[in-house]
Amino acid sequence: MAGLREDIVWLENLAPLLADLPENVRDMWHYGVTEMINNAIDHSEGTEIKVHFARTALDTEIWVNDDGEGIFHRIQRLENLYDPREAILELAKGKFTTDPANHSGEGIFFTSRAFDLFVIISRTLYFSHTAEQDDWLIDDDKDIPGTRVLLKLENDSQRTLTSIYAHFSDPDEFTFSKTIVPVRLARHEDEKLVSRSQAKRLVSRFEKFKTVALDFTGVEEIGQAFADEIFRVFASSHPGVELIPIHATTEVQHMIVRALAVR
Repeated sequence: MAGLREDIVWLENLAPLLADLPENVRDMWHYGVTEMINNAIDHSEGTEIKVHFARTALDTEIWVNDDGEGIFHRIQRLENLYDPREAILELAKGKFTTDPANHSGEGIFFTSRAFDLFVIISRTLYFSHTAEQDDWLIDDDKDIPGTRVLLKLENDSQRTLTSIYAHFSDPDEFTFSKTIVPVRLARHEDEKLVSRSQAKRLVSRFEKFKTVALDFTGVEEIGQAFADEIFRVFASSHPGVELIPIHATTEVQHMIVRALAVR
């Protein structure tokens, strides 16, 4: 992998295969593929990268595979996390990197939002994002070495990188200031979200954003301490961060209202 450059891989091997697609589609492929290959070069500590390309009349998909440590377990080790699932929560928030001197932590976040389907498979964990729904996670019995990233996009997609950036940016400052966080990723397996420690894990690094939408899809209920830690304790100490709950059940809404009433 020494000396490998993602821009050369793109120019020599992939760009010619996508040359006839609309400019906005080519732009997203250029961005997504080079970001994922660069991540593998800089972070995987592997020895080999394989890129698989498949195109039909309707869509195109590209796999980027490396034989490194595995993205989730690498983040777990470097950040001293309890469980590799916590790495997925951090990636889903955005602005996360283990090498802040050389990376912004935005590549995976924006790439996952640009494509119709974005998947990371590493070891026993499978993490995906689709254009229709937000992030979800499953465990698999198989232990797949390294990291596999799948990007899939319709050949006539109307989506643009500009629209993706705008959706998560401050219109005045053009900065990455908004994020959507799947709350269910804060739990380990099927545990309920009831404790302050779970809430603290969830809100970690929220202060880097101006607006955080908390997506409660898949969360039927939350505990009083969990709600209080987020919507009273964190919110009171970070008045510059707007917390917006979305897709909350009636039970979750009641707990949020109760926490807000304590102020």
